[in-house]
Amino acid sequence: MKLKHHLSFLLLMIVLIALSKAHANAFEDFFRAIERDDAAVVSALLQRGFDPNSRDAEGQPALFLALRQPAPAVAEVLWAQRRLQVDAVNPHGETPLMMAALRGNLAWMQRLLDRGAGVHRSGWAPIHYAATGPEPQAVTLLLDRGAPIDARSPNGTTPLMMAARYGSERSVELLVRRGADLRARNQLDLGAADFAREAGREALARQLAAAAAR
Repeated sequence: MKLKHHLSFLLLMIVLIALSKAHANAFEDFFRAIERDDAAVVSALLQRGFDPNSRDAEGQPALFLALRQPAPAVAEVLWAQRRLQVDAVNPHGETPLMMAALRGNLAWMQRLLDRGAGVHRSGWAPIHYAATGPEPQAVTLLLDRGAPIDARSPNGTTPLMMAARYGSERSVELLVRRGADLRARNQLDLGAADFAREAGREALARQLAAAAAR
């Protein structure tokens, strides 16, 4: 009886090790496929039961990675999964909508919003990412959906400040036109003009400083 019990235990351990190895292989295959935009591999793994909400070793959700890569074919495969969590947050508090906004990917922003992605979140918000990116229409889309124009990051930075340093000058113009607070300052006592100046955008810095002084 003891021998039979011992053999059963060994068999169970062999099965568990095999299953663990298979899962590890599937995990590696899945995230390598995202890097290559290999929709066929991702689709096959999903059909075998792999979770579309899986995260890589750094805690990045699959859809976030597909939009960041970008891996458009994989993103479409993931999108077709009913279980997909469209507002999954990575360890840095970022969502797929924030990545789409940073990329200026209007089509994906619209899809995510229509499927329930949150237009705003406390701390760093999608509007900060849109203002940082290259596409003013991304800013417009979020503002039209109700994003607060003067959203504050954890250190008090506003979308206008981010646009002044990193984004399109058309985004700066848009935010000013829509009523962004030109006198706002963050916890380092920096305003939008300071952000522009730090980026070497002297003409823009002068314009923002003059507008804030009115």
